[in-house]
Amino acid sequence: MPHPPHLPPRLLVADQVAGRISLLDLPDGDERAALNHRHLAEHAGFLALPDELVACVDDRAGELLVLDPYGPDTGRPLVRRRIPVAVPAEHLAVAPGGRHLAVTTGLGRNEEAWNGLLTAVDLDAPDGAVAVRVRGRTGEPGVTVLGGASPLVVLRHREPGELLVHRHRDLMAAPPSCPPVEPVRRIGLPDDDGHGDAYDPVTGRVFAAAGSGVHRGRHDGEELTPEPPLPWAADGRTGGRGYYLRLDPVRRTLWSCVRGGPSAPGRWPEWTNDAWWHGLDTGTTGRLELGPGLVFRLAVTARHIAYSRVHPDGDELILLAAPAAPGARPHLTARLPLPAMSGAPRRGGTPWDGVQRRAIAASPGAGLVAVSRGGHGEVHVFDADRAEPVTTLALPTPLDDGGHLALITAGDGAHADLVGR
Repeated sequence: MPHPPHLPPRLLVADQVAGRISLLDLPDGDERAALNHRHLAEHAGFLALPDELVACVDDRAGELLVLDPYGPDTGRPLVRRRIPVAVPAEHLAVAPGGRHLAVTTGLGRNEEAWNGLLTAVDLDAPDGAVAVRVRGRTGEPGVTVLGGASPLVVLRHREPGELLVHRHRDLMAAPPSCPPVEPVRRIGLPDDDGHGDAYDPVTGRVFAAAGSGVHRGRHDGEELTPEPPLPWAADGRTGGRGYYLRLDPVRRTLWSCVRGGPSAPGRWPEWTNDAWWHGLDTGTTGRLELGPGLVFRLAVTARHIAYSRVHPDGDELILLAAPAAPGARPHLTARLPLPAMSGAPRRGGTPWDGVQRRAIAASPGAGLVAVSRGGHGEVHVFDADRAEPVTTLALPTPLDDGGHLALITAGDGAHADLVGR
């Protein structure tokens, strides 16, 4: 549905602990809508869909929510659709076109894998949105949904590492009561530590990050053919691995952060971090040092790539200028300080458990970057093009664990990245 011109950017702010999702105008922070008693599946994140819609999973209600961030402007509710899915949701992905989705399950608040349920969703079935649950291998699988006349659901498992390929239509045709399903193909991986997934529908390649590199497969019809992996080493920098992959639809680039250094979690301030990228059309790969500490997820703006770095000596937002011409390379443009978090990770402790974190978001159609301040109920908004802060937004809940963010700009093409972030 077309939107009125000159709509402002919108920011979705989820407090998965408090159970609230806020929809804010940017940059002024005016609240346009709010959802209470909604606990976002933070690891699965927000998934951009066509027409500026956004999908996410309510991990307590067991529902896939299709949100319409510009709906309140014309009297429509923020929640466009609610579809039951299996939880706790681990990953969320969609095929090109925005119709066929898949949701995997993980540990949730449990110590080990126990579930193995996979939900296939058809948002445009003849009788309305339909979801089907099936049972497969337990674990914490990543997922991509490959497009075409017969979309494929590719699950990335670890211990042992493998890719499991299912036909989406077969999953949708499964009988009730969560029957077990077998993949149409298994592709073994040499690593048991996969973490991070992406899919490029232009080249038909699916990517899976692991210790030895980025494993690749090429989609052709109903086949997925393995290809040589991409190495993490580049530009004379070696060691470490990425735990996250992000497709940049503007520059058609695959991005990650390569983490190296000591393996002990208590020594996280010594971890090294490099921005890593791979040109999907050029085949060039590069690395650039970001600094020590905790760096994980990243965000894509119209002209920059943004990382947040947490360290006992001070947190910061790091901006890289994305290549604007053939042959150009990313380069660092700014390091902007972030206010400290009172519950931040400390030296000697792990950076994961019982500490505050930061979420980061941007839109490939705008220059704004949003970074949360976990435990303080604040979101800092920056102008990446000017490399300066714009405002600090105050939320009604603490944003414990950092919350989760999605920044939407009308017509930004974010739905070209087909995995929840």
